[in-house]
Amino acid sequence: MTQTPAFIQADDPDHPGWQSWRLSDPTRFNALLGKMLTRRDGDLARVRMFPEHRHTNLQNNVHGGVTLAFIDVALFASSRMFGLIEAGTAVTVDLSVQFIGSGTPVQPLDAEVELLRETRRLLFLRGLVTQGSDKVAAFAGTIRKPSAR
Repeated sequence: MTQTPAFIQADDPDHPGWQSWRLSDPTRFNALLGKMLTRRDGDLARVRMFPEHRHTNLQNNVHGGVTLAFIDVALFASSRMFGLIEAGTAVTVDLSVQFIGSGTPVQPLDAEVELLRETRRLLFLRGLVTQGSDKVAAFAGTIRKPSAR
């Protein structure tokens, strides 16, 4: 029996140099964030989302909960881009976010993620969410790698 991969990652023809990043099961939570792209830039991994009206609050800014969810997904997408985990049973242990500004639904949000340290069981990452030249949030997170089966 062939197992379907949890994530589908492929070159995106509309965004040269980027790869699409999506769940093979579109009924899962991550699909609520919409289209996402990934790319590796040296020591950084970049994850991009395209906010829509459904991602906004009553001030027509990207809702903070959407930004938090995007950051959490970006930690895992980046860890995979760094070749450190496969999608699946890794978990977020810690996530600290400082909101610096607000995102708008008219321009992509980018998470720029840096690996600080890898241990046998943990990944320590940090980064910025930007929109163009504006800083939206800073973050630091820890991921526990999946247990060996």
